[in-house]
Amino acid sequence: MLTAIGKKILDAAQTAGEMLILFGQTLYACREAPRNVAAITRQIHEIGVGTLPIAALTALFVGMVLALQTGTQLALYGTQEAIGAIVGLSMVKELGPVMTSLLVAGRIGSAIAAEIGAMKVYEEIDALRTLEISPVRYLAMPRLLAALIAVPGLVIISIVIGIVGGGLVSSVNPQINVPWSVYYDNMVRVLNFAEVSQGLAKAFVFGGIIAQVGCYVGFKTAGGARGIGTATTRSVVLSFLLIFVANYFITRLMI
Repeated sequence: MLTAIGKKILDAAQTAGEMLILFGQTLYACREAPRNVAAITRQIHEIGVGTLPIAALTALFVGMVLALQTGTQLALYGTQEAIGAIVGLSMVKELGPVMTSLLVAGRIGSAIAAEIGAMKVYEEIDALRTLEISPVRYLAMPRLLAALIAVPGLVIISIVIGIVGGGLVSSVNPQINVPWSVYYDNMVRVLNFAEVSQGLAKAFVFGGIIAQVGCYVGFKTAGGARGIGTATTRSVVLSFLLIFVANYFITRLMI
């Protein structure tokens, strides 16, 4: 039992070290970003535009459900006017960044791991090295920069749509019956630059985590088609775990 626990700890430490090394190499490769604008733009389109419909729909119903659940409970105590502040803070600080990042991790993180993993298994990455093309610069760097740009943009859109959905439910539902003007005024009163910056900081960090985990798992893929499937699952699970861990520490630092 102790041997198994020790092996897990050593494996986790090795994974963390290798991911940090890859992150450093990717940052160094960012100096070549002006020469790779087309690849970065293509990845931004894949991450942002491709994920936008499902992210928007999810945010709309999350905001609506949040307003419905919270508003009906507040109405029991006659304090339903505070629903705007609650929905606004929840979407900006937690639900918007975390929910959107999990969607991106499930859709894009797995795709990155599968694509790079297939290239690794079928020796296309070795072919790149033979042609003196850095795999980190060619594959990892565009995806990292694209995620750092696209994920915060998706989070902003999701936050706005979630707040609008909450406002619609608050004004239409007879149990809550909070006019849009009251909902909006209470939301604006509690939201400030610090709250918004916390949500955007989370989105920026989560985007980096998704891209780096997907690239790292892809580069470590082995074992044929089965290995590609395993890499896809591992990428999603590891991204989810790191997003939740990072979410706690960012929240702890910024409260």
